[in-house]
Amino acid sequence: MSLLLVLLVCVLTCCGQLCQKQAVECWKSATLPTRKRKTFGWLALAVAALGLGLLLWLWALQLLPLSVAYPMLSLNFVLMALAAHCFFHETLSRRHMVGIACIVLGVVLLGISL
Repeated sequence: MSLLLVLLVCVLTCCGQLCQKQAVECWKSATLPTRKRKTFGWLALAVAALGLGLLLWLWALQLLPLSVAYPMLSLNFVLMALAAHCFFHETLSRRHMVGIACIVLGVVLLGISL
């Protein structure tokens, strides 16, 4: 249960960051009359996702030792790299992929020790 909670925190944090990126993209591309409304909408979603993620993180810290929970947040790096590739068509180099594999291996090793 607690590991799923940390994973949910990672997903919510990733969603919040994606909404922030989308807000910036809207600000750059939208015309002046709609710029503020679109940007505010994305920023409001970002705050909601990050706020809920924070509350769930506090709950996760009640269930897991910090020395286990905090390193598992490194899954954010994996999720963000993959999401940026999918949603914003950012490139993933071979070095990115090796780094992602190392992070996943580290999280798996942490999970085995529980």
